[in-house]
Amino acid sequence: MTWSILARDPATGEIGAAVATRFFAVGAVTPRVEGGVGAVATQALVNPLYAPDALARLRGGEAPEAILAALTGADPGRDHRQLHILGADGRIAQHTGPGCIDWAGSVQAGDVSVAGNMLAGPQVVQATLDAFLAHAGTPLALRLIAALEAGEAAGGDKRGKQSAALQVASRDPYPDLDIRADDHPDPLAELRRLHAVAQERFVHFRRFLPGRDHPGVFDRAVIDAAIAAATRA
Repeated sequence: MTWSILARDPATGEIGAAVATRFFAVGAVTPRVEGGVGAVATQALVNPLYAPDALARLRGGEAPEAILAALTGADPGRDHRQLHILGADGRIAQHTGPGCIDWAGSVQAGDVSVAGNMLAGPQVVQATLDAFLAHAGTPLALRLIAALEAGEAAGGDKRGKQSAALQVASRDPYPDLDIRADDHPDPLAELRRLHAVAQERFVHFRRFLPGRDHPGVFDRAVIDAAIAAATRA
C-alpha cells in the first residue's frame, strides 16, 4: 500500500524518513526517526510495534540485520509485512514478506533505503532512489520530498494517492521536523507546502526547545528576536 525512503546525511548527521500511499494517515503508523539512532518504516500489512521496538534495539547498539531478524522471526504475520531499518551509522536492513501484494520490493545505496508494496512496478522504488541520489547537496527534507515525487511520477501506489509524511531528526529523541498530509488529493504537493510553511517560523522556534544535552531557552524575547532576525534574512 506504500512506498517509503529512509536516508542519512553524513555531513549534517540528520536522519530522515518519508512515505506516500493510498491509505489514510500513513504518518501515524509507518515512519519513525530518532536523532543519533536511526530510522524505521513498517508497511504492507503494518505491524506498528516494529518501529518502536527497532529504535529501542538500535539505541541499545544492535545491528539493523539482527534487529530485523529478531522482529520478523517473532512475528507470525511476517510474510505479509514490509520493514526497513537504517542505523545512524548508515547500515541498512530490508524485509519484504512473500505475502506482500505485487509489486513489492526494495533497493538501496549508501545511506539510503527505499521499499514499497502494492506499487505500479519496480520503477517506482528505483526512480525514488535515483532522484534522491541526484539531489545531493539539497537539504535532507527536500531531497526526501523530491525522491517521493519522482516515485509518484513513475507510477507510485497503483491504487492512487491519499497521504504522505516526512520526519527528519538530528540530535534529539524527537524529530526536528514532523509533517503529515493525512487525507489530501495531492499529498506530496501538500507536504512540500507544509515544509515551506515550517521555514517561516517553526524551524527557528524548534532550535530553542530542550534536548538531552541542554534545557532549552526560556526567554521569549530571545526566541522572538531570533525568529525575527531569521525571517528578515
